[in-house]
Amino acid sequence: MLCIMGGILIGKIIPDYIQSLSNFSYAGINFPITILIWAMIFPMMMQIDFQSIKNVGRNRRGLALTLVVNWIIKPLSMAFFAWIFFKFIYQSILDPGLASEYIAGAILLGAAPCTAMVFVWSYLSDGDPNYTLVQVAVNDIVILFAFIPIVQFLLGIQALVIPFDTLLVSVVAFVVVPLLLGFIANAYFKKKMGAEKFKTQILDKLKPISIVALLLTLVIIFAYQGDIIVKQPLNILLIAIPLALQTFFIFFITWYAGKLLRLNYAICAPASMIGASNFFELAVAVAIALFGLNSGAVLATVVGVLIEVPIMLSLVKIARKWKY
Repeated sequence: MLCIMGGILIGKIIPDYIQSLSNFSYAGINFPITILIWAMIFPMMMQIDFQSIKNVGRNRRGLALTLVVNWIIKPLSMAFFAWIFFKFIYQSILDPGLASEYIAGAILLGAAPCTAMVFVWSYLSDGDPNYTLVQVAVNDIVILFAFIPIVQFLLGIQALVIPFDTLLVSVVAFVVVPLLLGFIANAYFKKKMGAEKFKTQILDKLKPISIVALLLTLVIIFAYQGDIIVKQPLNILLIAIPLALQTFFIFFITWYAGKLLRLNYAICAPASMIGASNFFELAVAVAIALFGLNSGAVLATVVGVLIEVPIMLSLVKIARKWKY
Protein backbone atom coordinates (compact mmCIF):
# COMPACT_ATOMS: atom_id res chain seq x y z
CA MET A 1 0.00 0.00 0.00
CA LEU A 2 2.88 2.36 0.78
CA CYS A 3 4.40 1.65 -2.64
CA ILE A 4 1.07 2.30 -4.37
CA MET A 5 0.56 5.62 -2.56
CA GLY A 6 4.21 6.56 -3.05
CA GLY A 7 4.00 5.81 -6.77
CA ILE A 8 0.89 7.98 -7.22
CA LEU A 9 2.55 10.79 -5.24
CA ILE A 10 5.77 10.59 -7.29
CA GLY A 11 3.72 10.64 -10.48
CA LYS A 12 2.03 13.87 -9.35
CA ILE A 13 5.19 15.59 -8.02
CA ILE A 14 7.57 14.87 -10.93
CA PRO A 15 5.30 13.95 -13.88
CA ASP A 16 7.82 15.07 -16.52
CA TYR A 17 10.56 12.81 -15.18
CA ILE A 18 8.17 9.86 -14.93
CA GLN A 19 6.97 10.53 -18.48
CA SER A 20 10.56 10.50 -19.71
CA LEU A 21 11.07 7.11 -18.03
CA SER A 22 7.92 5.75 -19.68
CA ASN A 23 9.34 6.74 -23.09
CA PHE A 24 12.15 4.16 -22.71
CA SER A 25 10.08 1.49 -24.44
CA TYR A 26 10.09 -0.71 -27.49
CA ALA A 27 7.05 -2.52 -28.90
CA GLY A 28 5.09 -1.58 -25.80
CA ILE A 29 7.72 -3.09 -23.46
CA ASN A 30 9.06 -0.62 -20.91
CA PHE A 31 12.80 -0.99 -20.20
CA PRO A 32 12.86 0.15 -16.50
CA ILE A 33 10.08 -2.32 -15.68
CA THR A 34 11.85 -5.00 -17.73
CA ILE A 35 14.99 -4.58 -15.60
CA LEU A 36 12.95 -4.91 -12.40
CA ILE A 37 11.17 -8.00 -13.76
CA TRP A 38 14.59 -9.50 -14.51
CA ALA A 39 15.57 -8.86 -10.89
CA MET A 40 12.40 -10.67 -9.81
CA ILE A 41 12.68 -13.58 -12.24
CA PHE A 42 16.44 -14.26 -12.13
CA PRO A 43 16.44 -16.04 -8.72
CA MET A 44 13.58 -18.22 -10.00
CA MET A 45 15.50 -19.10 -13.17
CA MET A 46 18.61 -19.96 -11.12
CA GLN A 47 16.55 -22.51 -9.17
CA ILE A 48 15.57 -24.50 -12.24
CA ASP A 49 17.07 -27.96 -12.36
CA PHE A 50 17.58 -28.21 -16.10
CA GLN A 51 18.40 -31.92 -15.85
CA SER A 52 14.93 -32.68 -14.43
CA ILE A 53 12.93 -30.74 -17.07
CA LYS A 54 12.82 -33.94 -19.12
CA ASN A 55 10.63 -35.43 -16.37
CA VAL A 56 8.00 -32.70 -16.60
CA GLY A 57 5.83 -35.03 -18.71
CA ARG A 58 4.81 -36.61 -15.42
CA ASN A 59 2.81 -33.42 -14.80
CA ARG A 60 0.56 -33.82 -17.85
CA ARG A 61 -2.56 -33.26 -15.75
CA GLY A 62 -1.22 -29.92 -14.56
CA LEU A 63 -0.45 -28.80 -18.11
CA ALA A 64 -3.87 -29.98 -19.33
CA LEU A 65 -5.57 -28.03 -16.53
CA THR A 66 -3.57 -24.91 -17.43
CA LEU A 67 -4.57 -25.16 -21.10
CA VAL A 68 -8.28 -25.68 -20.39
CA VAL A 69 -8.47 -22.83 -17.86
CA ASN A 70 -6.31 -20.35 -19.79
CA TRP A 71 -7.77 -20.87 -23.24
CA ILE A 72 -11.40 -21.89 -22.66
CA ILE A 73 -12.64 -20.89 -19.21
CA LYS A 74 -10.69 -17.66 -18.67
CA PRO A 75 -11.62 -15.78 -21.89
CA LEU A 76 -15.30 -16.72 -21.55
CA SER A 77 -15.52 -15.88 -17.85
CA MET A 78 -13.78 -12.53 -18.39
CA ALA A 79 -16.24 -11.66 -21.16
CA PHE A 80 -19.12 -12.73 -18.90
CA PHE A 81 -18.02 -10.64 -15.89
CA ALA A 82 -17.38 -7.60 -18.14
CA TRP A 83 -20.76 -7.97 -19.89
CA ILE A 84 -22.69 -8.32 -16.61
CA PHE A 85 -21.05 -5.32 -14.94
CA PHE A 86 -20.61 -2.86 -17.80
CA LYS A 87 -23.88 -3.58 -19.63
CA PHE A 88 -26.22 -4.18 -16.69
CA ILE A 89 -24.94 -3.34 -13.20
CA TYR A 90 -23.32 -0.06 -14.36
CA GLN A 91 -26.02 0.72 -16.95
CA SER A 92 -27.25 3.88 -15.20
CA ILE A 93 -23.81 5.42 -14.61
CA LEU A 94 -21.81 4.52 -17.76
CA ASP A 95 -22.21 5.74 -21.33
CA PRO A 96 -23.05 2.68 -23.54
CA GLY A 97 -20.18 3.43 -25.95
CA LEU A 98 -17.68 3.69 -23.11
CA ALA A 99 -19.07 0.52 -21.53
CA SER A 100 -18.46 -1.36 -24.80
CA GLU A 101 -14.85 -0.14 -24.87
CA TYR A 102 -14.32 -1.30 -21.29
CA ILE A 103 -15.69 -4.72 -22.23
CA ALA A 104 -13.27 -4.88 -25.17
CA GLY A 105 -10.31 -4.05 -22.92
CA ALA A 106 -11.34 -6.69 -20.40
CA ILE A 107 -11.65 -9.30 -23.15
CA LEU A 108 -8.15 -8.49 -24.41
CA LEU A 109 -6.82 -9.10 -20.88
CA GLY A 110 -8.77 -12.34 -20.55
CA ALA A 111 -7.38 -13.71 -23.80
CA ALA A 112 -3.74 -13.15 -22.79
CA PRO A 113 -2.51 -15.38 -19.91
CA CYS A 114 0.67 -14.44 -18.08
CA THR A 115 4.15 -15.15 -19.46
CA ALA A 116 6.58 -13.33 -17.16
CA MET A 117 5.24 -12.47 -13.73
CA VAL A 118 4.01 -16.03 -13.13
CA PHE A 119 7.67 -16.90 -12.45
CA VAL A 120 7.51 -14.46 -9.53
CA TRP A 121 4.18 -15.73 -8.18
CA SER A 122 5.37 -19.34 -8.46
CA TYR A 123 8.65 -18.45 -6.72
CA LEU A 124 6.91 -16.64 -3.86
CA SER A 125 4.38 -19.45 -3.37
CA ASP A 126 7.03 -22.24 -3.45
CA GLY A 127 5.87 -23.63 -6.80
CA ASP A 128 7.86 -26.11 -8.89
CA PRO A 129 10.24 -23.97 -11.02
CA ASN A 130 10.67 -26.68 -13.66
CA TYR A 131 6.92 -27.07 -14.15
CA THR A 132 6.48 -23.28 -14.20
CA LEU A 133 9.03 -22.93 -17.00
CA VAL A 134 7.37 -25.61 -19.15
CA GLN A 135 3.93 -24.17 -18.39
CA VAL A 136 5.03 -20.72 -19.61
CA ALA A 137 6.71 -22.20 -22.70
CA VAL A 138 3.49 -24.05 -23.65
CA ASN A 139 1.44 -20.87 -23.20
CA ASP A 140 3.88 -18.87 -25.35
CA ILE A 141 3.36 -21.37 -28.17
CA VAL A 142 -0.43 -21.52 -27.81
CA ILE A 143 -0.78 -17.73 -27.68
CA LEU A 144 0.66 -17.51 -31.21
CA PHE A 145 -2.27 -19.50 -32.57
CA ALA A 146 -5.12 -18.94 -30.11
CA PHE A 147 -5.02 -15.24 -29.18
CA ILE A 148 -6.31 -13.83 -32.48
CA PRO A 149 -9.21 -16.31 -32.99
CA ILE A 150 -10.39 -15.91 -29.38
CA VAL A 151 -10.35 -12.09 -29.53
CA GLN A 152 -12.00 -12.12 -32.96
CA PHE A 153 -14.76 -14.40 -31.67
CA LEU A 154 -15.45 -12.49 -28.45
CA LEU A 155 -15.17 -8.99 -29.95
CA GLY A 156 -16.58 -9.75 -33.37
CA ILE A 157 -13.55 -8.07 -34.97
CA GLN A 158 -12.30 -9.88 -38.05
CA ALA A 159 -9.43 -7.65 -39.19
CA LEU A 160 -7.27 -8.15 -36.11
CA VAL A 161 -3.49 -8.12 -36.53
CA ILE A 162 -1.47 -9.24 -33.53
CA PRO A 163 1.57 -7.04 -32.76
CA PHE A 164 4.15 -9.80 -33.15
CA ASP A 165 6.99 -7.44 -32.23
CA THR A 166 5.42 -7.04 -28.76
CA LEU A 167 4.95 -10.80 -28.47
CA LEU A 168 8.49 -11.59 -29.62
CA VAL A 169 10.21 -8.93 -27.50
CA SER A 170 8.21 -10.02 -24.42
CA VAL A 171 9.14 -13.68 -24.80
CA VAL A 172 12.83 -12.88 -25.42
CA ALA A 173 13.05 -10.26 -22.64
CA PHE A 174 11.02 -12.02 -19.96
CA VAL A 175 11.77 -15.69 -20.66
CA VAL A 176 14.74 -16.35 -22.98
CA VAL A 177 17.30 -13.86 -21.59
CA PRO A 178 16.75 -14.51 -17.84
CA LEU A 179 16.49 -18.26 -18.53
CA LEU A 180 19.84 -18.29 -20.34
CA LEU A 181 21.51 -16.25 -17.56
CA GLY A 182 19.91 -18.50 -14.93
CA PHE A 183 21.20 -21.62 -16.69
CA ILE A 184 24.75 -20.23 -16.80
CA ALA A 185 24.64 -19.13 -13.13
CA ASN A 186 23.15 -22.44 -12.00
CA ALA A 187 25.84 -24.49 -13.74
CA TYR A 188 28.68 -22.21 -12.57
CA PHE A 189 27.77 -22.01 -8.87
CA LYS A 190 26.84 -25.68 -8.53
CA LYS A 191 30.19 -26.65 -10.00
CA LYS A 192 32.07 -24.15 -7.85
CA MET A 193 30.42 -24.68 -4.44
CA GLY A 194 28.05 -27.67 -4.68
CA ALA A 195 24.24 -27.80 -4.69
CA GLU A 196 23.70 -27.27 -0.93
CA LYS A 197 25.99 -24.25 -0.55
CA PHE A 198 24.56 -22.83 -3.79
CA LYS A 199 21.09 -22.90 -2.21
CA THR A 200 22.02 -21.49 1.20
CA GLN A 201 24.69 -18.98 0.16
CA ILE A 202 23.27 -17.76 -3.16
CA LEU A 203 19.58 -18.55 -3.70
CA ASP A 204 18.39 -17.76 -0.18
CA LYS A 205 20.23 -14.42 -0.21
CA LEU A 206 18.71 -13.43 -3.57
CA LYS A 207 15.11 -13.73 -2.38
CA PRO A 208 15.03 -10.22 -0.77
CA ILE A 209 16.17 -8.78 -4.11
CA SER A 210 13.07 -10.27 -5.76
CA ILE A 211 10.83 -8.73 -3.11
CA VAL A 212 12.44 -5.27 -3.39
CA ALA A 213 12.21 -5.38 -7.21
CA LEU A 214 8.53 -6.33 -6.94
CA LEU A 215 7.83 -3.37 -4.64
CA LEU A 216 9.75 -0.97 -6.90
CA THR A 217 7.71 -2.25 -9.86
CA LEU A 218 4.57 -1.25 -7.96
CA VAL A 219 6.00 2.24 -7.41
CA ILE A 220 6.81 2.70 -11.10
CA ILE A 221 3.51 1.30 -12.40
CA PHE A 222 1.46 3.57 -10.16
CA ALA A 223 3.73 6.55 -10.90
CA TYR A 224 3.13 6.04 -14.62
CA GLN A 225 -0.65 5.89 -14.13
CA GLY A 226 -1.00 8.27 -11.15
CA ASP A 227 -2.54 11.04 -13.27
CA ILE A 228 -5.23 8.72 -14.65
CA ILE A 229 -6.08 7.46 -11.16
CA VAL A 230 -6.45 10.99 -9.78
CA LYS A 231 -8.51 12.23 -12.75
CA GLN A 232 -10.83 9.18 -13.10
CA PRO A 233 -11.02 7.53 -9.67
CA LEU A 234 -14.64 6.36 -10.07
CA ASN A 235 -14.06 4.77 -13.49
CA ILE A 236 -10.91 3.08 -12.18
CA LEU A 237 -12.95 1.57 -9.35
CA LEU A 238 -15.79 0.51 -11.68
CA ILE A 239 -13.35 -1.29 -13.98
CA ALA A 240 -11.35 -2.81 -11.12
CA ILE A 241 -14.33 -4.64 -9.55
CA PRO A 242 -15.11 -7.12 -12.39
CA LEU A 243 -11.39 -7.57 -13.17
CA ALA A 244 -10.69 -8.41 -9.52
CA LEU A 245 -13.62 -10.85 -9.36
CA GLN A 246 -12.35 -12.52 -12.52
CA THR A 247 -8.85 -12.90 -11.05
CA PHE A 248 -10.09 -14.54 -7.85
CA PHE A 249 -12.58 -16.71 -9.80
CA ILE A 250 -9.87 -18.13 -12.09
CA PHE A 251 -7.50 -18.77 -9.19
CA PHE A 252 -10.07 -20.62 -7.08
CA ILE A 253 -11.55 -22.67 -9.94
CA THR A 254 -8.04 -23.79 -10.96
CA TRP A 255 -6.97 -24.41 -7.36
CA TYR A 256 -9.93 -26.68 -6.54
CA ALA A 257 -9.75 -28.42 -9.93
CA GLY A 258 -6.07 -29.08 -9.24
CA LYS A 259 -6.87 -30.60 -5.86
CA LEU A 260 -9.63 -32.68 -7.47
CA LEU A 261 -7.05 -33.94 -9.98
CA ARG A 262 -4.71 -34.68 -7.03
CA LEU A 263 -1.95 -32.40 -8.26
CA ASN A 264 0.95 -31.78 -5.90
CA TYR A 265 0.87 -28.34 -4.26
CA ALA A 266 4.04 -27.30 -6.13
CA ILE A 267 2.16 -27.91 -9.43
CA CYS A 268 -1.27 -26.66 -8.36
CA ALA A 269 -0.01 -23.29 -7.12
CA PRO A 270 1.71 -22.10 -10.35
CA ALA A 271 -1.10 -23.64 -12.45
CA SER A 272 -3.56 -21.44 -10.52
CA MET A 273 -1.34 -18.36 -10.76
CA ILE A 274 -0.73 -18.35 -14.51
CA GLY A 275 -4.42 -18.08 -15.40
CA ALA A 276 -5.17 -15.54 -12.69
CA SER A 277 -2.50 -13.11 -13.97
CA ASN A 278 -2.33 -11.57 -17.44
CA PHE A 279 0.07 -10.83 -20.30
CA PHE A 280 -0.77 -7.15 -19.90
CA GLU A 281 1.93 -5.86 -22.28
CA LEU A 282 0.23 -7.66 -25.18
CA ALA A 283 -3.28 -6.62 -24.06
CA VAL A 284 -2.30 -2.93 -23.80
CA ALA A 285 -0.49 -2.98 -27.17
CA VAL A 286 -3.47 -4.55 -28.98
CA ALA A 287 -5.93 -2.17 -27.26
CA ILE A 288 -3.89 0.84 -28.45
CA ALA A 289 -3.67 -0.55 -32.00
CA LEU A 290 -7.41 -1.31 -32.21
CA PHE A 291 -9.04 1.52 -30.27
CA GLY A 292 -6.48 4.32 -29.85
CA LEU A 293 -4.35 5.53 -26.96
CA ASN A 294 -7.13 7.47 -25.16
CA SER A 295 -9.85 4.83 -25.50
CA GLY A 296 -11.78 3.11 -22.74
CA ALA A 297 -10.33 -0.22 -23.90
CA VAL A 298 -6.80 0.98 -23.14
CA LEU A 299 -7.90 2.30 -19.74
CA ALA A 300 -9.41 -1.11 -18.89
CA THR A 301 -6.15 -2.90 -19.75
CA VAL A 302 -4.19 -0.35 -17.71
CA VAL A 303 -6.46 -0.95 -14.70
CA GLY A 304 -5.66 -4.65 -15.16
CA VAL A 305 -1.98 -3.73 -14.74
CA LEU A 306 -2.71 -1.59 -11.67
CA ILE A 307 -4.66 -4.22 -9.72
CA GLU A 308 -2.69 -7.29 -10.75
CA VAL A 309 0.28 -7.06 -8.38
CA PRO A 310 -1.68 -6.36 -5.16
CA ILE A 311 -4.26 -9.05 -5.97
CA MET A 312 -1.67 -11.64 -6.99
CA LEU A 313 0.26 -10.99 -3.77
CA SER A 314 -2.94 -11.75 -1.85
CA LEU A 315 -3.32 -15.00 -3.83
CA VAL A 316 0.28 -15.93 -3.04
CA LYS A 317 -0.60 -15.43 0.63
CA ILE A 318 -3.69 -17.64 0.28
CA ALA A 319 -1.75 -20.36 -1.53
CA ARG A 320 0.96 -20.45 1.14
CA LYS A 321 -1.67 -20.56 3.87
CA TRP A 322 -3.49 -23.45 2.17
CA LYS A 323 -0.28 -25.33 1.28
CA TYR A 324 -0.81 -29.09 1.38
